[in-house]
Amino acid sequence: MKRRILLVDDDLAVLLTLKAVLELNGFEVDTAGSSAEALVRMESGVYQMVISDLRMETEEAGLEVIRAARRQAYDPATALLTAYPPSGNHWQTEHRNGQEDWTENSDSLLVKPLGTGDLLRQVEALLIRHADKQESQRNSASKAQQTGRRAG
Repeated sequence: MKRRILLVDDDLAVLLTLKAVLELNGFEVDTAGSSAEALVRMESGVYQMVISDLRMETEEAGLEVIRAARRQAYDPATALLTAYPPSGNHWQTEHRNGQEDWTENSDSLLVKPLGTGDLLRQVEALLIRHADKQESQRNSASKAQQTGRRAG
């Protein structure tokens, strides 16, 4: 079974290039050209990962996509894609507008331009880390249930 990725970017050239690279390397890729389109796709599909450009219709459209992905029951790994990586306090004061920053929303930050090798390594590593985190959460929940049964 191919791993499914939702790729979101308003730059068609970037969207199609990254889609081709990922598909050539064994991923099934759905695309969205806006945050609104991404929200519809997330509700109608199941993805192992959601990668969204940070700046689209608004400065924080990508964060909105990532927040929505985090609310999905299928719990995808998430990554923000940007040509404008955050830098310390500048990011927090200029771009946050009182909201949480990307590190509290996304599992990873992918900085454009991305070489093919870098993209694939980062996506694979993120998927592995996310699967490990999910397994750890399942194990913790299972242990808590077992402890609760013994105590009751």
